[in-house]
Amino acid sequence: MVQSVVRATDILDSIAHAGGAAHLNAIAAASGLKTTTAHNILKTLQTAGYVRRRAGDTRYHLGDRILNLARVVGDDDALRHRLRPALEAMAAETSETVFLAVPSGDEVYFLDAIESRRALKAASQRGHREPMAGSAIGLLFLAFIPAIRKRMFDTHADRIGPGIAAEIDAIAERGYALDHENWMPGLNCIAMPWRDEGEIRAGFGLAGPSSRLTASRLKETAELMQKIASENDVR
Repeated sequence: MVQSVVRATDILDSIAHAGGAAHLNAIAAASGLKTTTAHNILKTLQTAGYVRRRAGDTRYHLGDRILNLARVVGDDDALRHRLRPALEAMAAETSETVFLAVPSGDEVYFLDAIESRRALKAASQRGHREPMAGSAIGLLFLAFIPAIRKRMFDTHADRIGPGIAAEIDAIAERGYALDHENWMPGLNCIAMPWRDEGEIRAGFGLAGPSSRLTASRLKETAELMQKIASENDVR
């Protein structure tokens, strides 16, 4: 076995057994490693997105890439069921097509959707995948999940031009993403984050014809979605 890989997996196990977060000394003791060795491995895991630090918290937490892997192997149904009432509330209040999406590697996976009953509408994308930089919901994840943003900028810089980088900054400041016919002509979109203990785990989206979702209507709808999403956040 490769010793460094074994040590890294031992460290991840120790954080998981501690409830998902642990201090350096506790991690080193549980893994049977010197503190300096554990710290160096943790720095590598943090750079790769497998562990993360939180502002004001000296502990190491399991990172987004670990949580994404856990989601892929069995958490989809639980998350879909958990957030379905919020999705239904958004659909009922707006009469537009709404969806729930999660990050999946370097893509966005559309976990659930409710299609509008109106004649002119956006189609459901449930079960589809899209490039992270190709939609409002993808830009939302890039704006609020540092590990994904860093990985995309490091490995797919060719997909992220100055305009997209500026929009990511604007989304982070605004708190949600708007798409004015960028992804598809005639279609406007909104993407809103959902937080689990302060971390972005999924996003709610809404799409409809630009003739109906005007600039003022987009803002009103975004505020409504933001209220519903925040009511379902886990503190």
